[in-house]
Amino acid sequence: MYTLKLSIFFKTLAIVLGSIPAIFSQTKLMEERPPNIVWITSEDNSKHYLELFDDNGIPTPNIQSLAENGLIFNRVFSNAPVCSVARSTIITGCYAPRIGAQYHRKIVTVPMPDSLKMFPAYLRQQGYYTTNNSKEDYNIIKSDGVWDESSKKASWKNRNENQPFFHVFNIGVSHESSMHFTAKDMETTLPETDQISFKVQPNHPNTELFKYTNALYRDKIREMDRQVGNVINELRTDGRLDDTFIFYFGDHGGVLPGSKGYLYETGLHVPMVVHVPEKYKHLVNSPVGSTVKGFVSFIDLGPTVLNLAGISIPQGMDGKPFLGKDIKNEELNARDETYSYADRFDEKYDMVRAIRKGKYKYIRNYQPFNFDGLMNNYRYKQLAYQEWQALYDKGELNEIQSAFFESRPPEMLFDIDADPYETKNLANDPKYKTIVRDLRSRLNTWVKGMPDLSFYPEHVLIENAFENPVAYGTIHKKDIEKYMEIADLGLLSFKDAKNALTTALDSSDPWERYWAIIVCSTFGKQAMLMEAKIKTMATKDTERINRVRAAEFLAILKQLDPSAIMTKALYESDKPSEALLILNSMVLMNSGKFNYNFDIHLDQISKVVSEDSEVMRRLEFLKIQ
Repeated sequence: MYTLKLSIFFKTLAIVLGSIPAIFSQTKLMEERPPNIVWITSEDNSKHYLELFDDNGIPTPNIQSLAENGLIFNRVFSNAPVCSVARSTIITGCYAPRIGAQYHRKIVTVPMPDSLKMFPAYLRQQGYYTTNNSKEDYNIIKSDGVWDESSKKASWKNRNENQPFFHVFNIGVSHESSMHFTAKDMETTLPETDQISFKVQPNHPNTELFKYTNALYRDKIREMDRQVGNVINELRTDGRLDDTFIFYFGDHGGVLPGSKGYLYETGLHVPMVVHVPEKYKHLVNSPVGSTVKGFVSFIDLGPTVLNLAGISIPQGMDGKPFLGKDIKNEELNARDETYSYADRFDEKYDMVRAIRKGKYKYIRNYQPFNFDGLMNNYRYKQLAYQEWQALYDKGELNEIQSAFFESRPPEMLFDIDADPYETKNLANDPKYKTIVRDLRSRLNTWVKGMPDLSFYPEHVLIENAFENPVAYGTIHKKDIEKYMEIADLGLLSFKDAKNALTTALDSSDPWERYWAIIVCSTFGKQAMLMEAKIKTMATKDTERINRVRAAEFLAILKQLDPSAIMTKALYESDKPSEALLILNSMVLMNSGKFNYNFDIHLDQISKVVSEDSEVMRRLEFLKIQ
C-alpha cells in the first residue's frame, strides 16, 4: 500500500512538474500579448475647428474624453492635403512622390516598392486580425494579405478568441461633399452652431455665406464627434478600453475654401488624440494626460502601429514610430520637422512642396503662375468658393483675400505662431534671409533624396515609370536633380539665371527644356530676351507639352494668342494625362487674368481622351462645341 501511494505521489509530481513549463509558457504568452489598436479617422478635418486644439473651434467632448487617459498631439501633419494621396502615404509609410502615388485621383495604380508591403500585412503575419471599415482610396495596388476584412461590415468582433486586432473606422460625415449645399438649403436649414461663436479666418471674405458655411461645417464636426463616441462606447461595452490603443485623427485638412488641396496649415495640420490603455502604459514614455508637442507626420503612423505591436519596422519605410517603449519623451518632443506635397487634384495640376520646421513654414511653388484659385470643378461646387471668386472679379476683396486668385511667389515663408492662416509672406524680408536659406536647403535635400518623380510630367511617368516607380527614380536620380536645379534658377535674379536658362532651352533632354520654359514663365517680362527662342519652340519642339508651355510663356507676356497651338496639341494627344496638362494651361489662359478664348471641337479629340472623366470636366468648363 505504501509503495502504491508513493508511486501515485511521484506520478502526480511528474505531471505537475511537467505542466509548469506549459503554465509558464501560457503566462508568458499572456504577458507578451500585443495590444489591440483602433484608428478612428474623420474625413476632411484640420485642427483649426476643434476647441481642444484651437480657440476658434467647437467642443468635441468624445474626442476630449480620449485625452483623459491618453495623449494630445498638437503637431500632427498629413503629408498631403487630399484623401487618396494622404491615405497612400499612411498605408505605405512612404512619401508619395517617391513611390508614384502623388496624384489625385489616380489615372493608374502603382505597385508597392519591391521590398515593402502595406503595413497591416505585417500585423497579419504576426497573428493580428486586421479590419477596415471601410474607406481605402489608395493610389497603390493592394495585395490580398492586407486586411482580414475591408467593408462596411468589418469589425474586430469576428476575430478568434484572444486574437489581437487592428481596426480602422472611417467617419465621412464631415467630408467636403457635405458643403455642397444650395441657396435653397440655406433658407431651410439653420445650423446648430451660433454664427457669432467663431471668427471667419482673415483670408476669407466676412460674408453671410462664409459665416453660414463655417457654422454648418462645425455642425458636421459635432456629428463626427458623436460618431467617435459611438465607437468608444462599443469598445467599452466589449470590455476593450483597458487593452486597446485608440487613435483619433483627421485624414487631412478641412474643407473651407483654400484648405483641402492646398499646402497651407488648414490643409495639413490635423487633430490627433491617443487613448493609452491601462494594461499597456509601459509602452508609452510620455506622461498620460499630457500634450505631445513633437511633430508627427502621416508617414509615421504605420511604423508606430508596428512598433506598438512589437514588429520591426521594414527597411524602405520613410516614417519612424512616435510611440513604443523605446521612444523617449524628450526625443519625441524635440521632433520639429514635416514635409508635404501637392500635385494634381482631380483635373487641376500644380506642383508645390513645403517644409515646416518649428514655427516656420516654407512653401516652394514650382509653377507660381498656376494661382491657387484656378478652376477645379469639385471645389467650386461649394457656394463659398463661387462667391469668393465673384467678389474677386468685382474687385471687392482686400489684398489678403485676393491672394488666392493671383500668381504666387516661387518662395513663401510664414511664421505660423504669429500668422496661423499664412497671410504675411516673409520670404523677401532681409531679417529672415538665413531662415529661408536653411529651409530651402532642407527642402532641396529632401526632394533630391526621395528622389521626387514629379519633375517628370505625369504622362511620362505613366508611360515609363509606373511599373516600378522607385526603381525608375533611382535610375534617373541624377536627371531629377538636374531638373530641380533648373527649376531653382527661378529663385535667382534673371541676370544670374540667364546663361544657365539658355543652355537648358537648347538641351537635347526635353525635360530640361520643359523646366527652363516654366522658369521663363515664372520670370515673366524679365525673360523677354528668350522670346525668339521660345517662339520657335512653340511650333518646333518635339514634345507637345513643351510647345504648349512655350505658348503659355508667350501668352503670359501678351506676345501670342496661345489658342491655336494649345488646341492643336490637344487634338494630337491620345493620352488623358497629357491632355489634362494641356487643358490646365488652357484653363489658366482662359481665366480672368488672361482672357484668351478657345474654340474646341469634341469630334477632333481622341475618343480615349474625350471620354476621360477629368478631361470632360475641363472641356465642359471651356464650353466645347
